[in-house]
Amino acid sequence: MAHSAINVFFAGNNFSRILQGLWTSVWIAGASLIIGLILGTLLGILRTLPNKIIRFILRLYLEFFRIVPTIVLLFLFYYILPRTFHINWPASWMAVLAFSLWVAAEFSDIVRGALESVPLVQKESGLALGLSRVQLLRYVLLPQAVQLELPATINLATRVIKTTSLLMMISIMDVIAIGQQIIEANNQKYPTAVFWIYGLIFFLYFIIDYPLSKWSKQLAAKQNR
Repeated sequence: MAHSAINVFFAGNNFSRILQGLWTSVWIAGASLIIGLILGTLLGILRTLPNKIIRFILRLYLEFFRIVPTIVLLFLFYYILPRTFHINWPASWMAVLAFSLWVAAEFSDIVRGALESVPLVQKESGLALGLSRVQLLRYVLLPQAVQLELPATINLATRVIKTTSLLMMISIMDVIAIGQQIIEANNQKYPTAVFWIYGLIFFLYFIIDYPLSKWSKQLAAKQNR
């Protein structure tokens, strides 16, 4: 029975559909990370400014995306915002928008922490050499902050990739949604196919996230030496 259930992978174009669903999850995660990291860098820099109002607003922005569950964010961006602001974007791009703003919020805190952890003596030395605030940020603070924030950034990337499993909740044909369709279509003929389909999905997520997680741990270990 178990051996026959494996045949569900080779029935029709099931396997290629699963890979297409995985690609949907990966490109949404990738686009969200690119946009979110750029925006998060800018917000993180702003959070280091002495302006209390800006820091307070950006802190509220961060806490909002930390407190609100991701599935609620997806519903908000998919069902409520399009009707309120008459936005006719595809569901995949609404997901990118939601994930990007979430990534930007989380990454802004990573950037802030990395910038503030650069030794004060280096900041003072840069200013003593005649560097402007922008030059100090560009040539002294950011290069060091990038190295400090890299492990946390990789961990954030793995979280985004895993969270794409919620995309099926807003009717996006990601790997989970397609896997569920295949299971339902073959439930009578292959009743144990559910274990094989979700086993494959687990394996696909694992081979994407595990190398990133291992890389993050190696970088963190080097920094702690």
